[in-house]
This record gives sequence, C-alpha cells and structure tokens, in this order.
Amino acid sequence: MTPDGDFSTTLPRDGRPDALPAVPAAPASSAKNQAVRAVREIVETLLLAALIFFLVRLVVLNFRVDGESMLPNLDDGQMLLVNRNAYQFFEFGNERYYPFDPPERGDVIVFDPPTGSDKPYIKRIIGLPGEEVTFGDGQVFIDGEVLDEDYIAERTRCNAARSDACDVVIPDGYVYVLGDHRTNSSDSRAFGAVPVENIVGKAWLSYWPADDVGLVPHETYARDAPDAAQTPATP
Repeated sequence: MTPDGDFSTTLPRDGRPDALPAVPAAPASSAKNQAVRAVREIVETLLLAALIFFLVRLVVLNFRVDGESMLPNLDDGQMLLVNRNAYQFFEFGNERYYPFDPPERGDVIVFDPPTGSDKPYIKRIIGLPGEEVTFGDGQVFIDGEVLDEDYIAERTRCNAARSDACDVVIPDGYVYVLGDHRTNSSDSRAFGAVPVENIVGKAWLSYWPADDVGLVPHETYARDAPDAAQTPATP
C-alpha cells in the first residue's frame, strides 16, 4: 500500500508501470460518412415515394367534381379518387371479357364525353348494352319498365327534339349515362350513349371536403336483383 501523500507510480509485480488505456482517435472521415449516409437515406426515401406514387397512379387518379350535375349526391368541388382499372377488358374473337366487373347500372363514372370537350364528365350509368331507354311521365324506363330512382330529387324529362337520344336501344359496347341533377346535366339525353372505351374510371372514394369522406355509393335497383327475373311483373 502506498503511504499517504506518496504520489509515486504503483508498480505491478513485474516492476513495470501500468500502461494507460489508449483512447481511439475519431476517424477523420466520420462526419463525412454520416453526411453521405444521410443523403443516401433521403434519396432512397424519395425513390420509394416516387415508386409508390407511380404504382398508385396506375390504379387510381384524383378527380374534382366541376358543376352541379350530380347534386344532391356529389357537390361542386368535391374531390374523388377514381378507380381507373375498374372496367379493364380484353377481346377474344367477337367477345369482350372483363377480368373484374363490367360497367353496372348505378355506377358513377368519369369519362371523356363524345362532345369534343377536353374535360372529363362525371355521370351515373343508367342503361346497359342491348337495353332500350325511354322516357315518360317524368321517369326513366328500361325495356318498358320504370326505373325506381330514390336518390334523385327531380323528375326526369327528355327533349322531344332529340328523340334519337331520348328513346334509344343502347349499342353493344356502350352505356347510357345521366346526371343525378336531371334539370342541370348534359348527358346521354344530349350526346347519346358513351363508348366503354371512353370511360376513364369508376368513382370510388370521396376524400374532400372532410364531411363527405367515404365510399361513393353504388345504387342498386329492384329490376337488377338476382331473383328479379323470377318475380312476375305486376299487371
């Protein structure tokens, strides 16, 4: 034991003083390596975000409702996500096949109108290929049967001068569309049936304004119920 006040070095058994532990020197390039790592992580994050954005855009696109033609169900300025792959199809022989679902009555769709407009329209599918659409007593008739539409607030009329568009048998590969605001909508009553090829996509989700966030509802009709064909018509 070293006496008090003696600050001499304590010798180990071999007589040599203990060596002080070496302090590793920080690499000169440490700060540079951290900066390179940070830049690489930022680039990887941006590339991943770009890839996700690209993949999402392959499936959906955003659409802003412009005008009041879909009131009271869709408001002017409402923002939607549109499923652009909903009606993808391929043709084999003379038949058209849909991997998912074909256009259905009640779907809200975004499409390029056959009017030369550079802005897409948004309307609801009312008539399907091969069906006859007629109008009378403020209602729509499909193959002579009235179409019950409890989601609109007005009666439906068609300009008699456009009988070629008002009373029509829908060609194969076309759909007949109407706006929900029947007195303020340019639709198939004016420009006729719409080719399926013109459909940009099916309205899927409303994301703005916050009060309207939710799925865009698909309307259903009694005539399209699975057992409708088995139900005898009321005389």
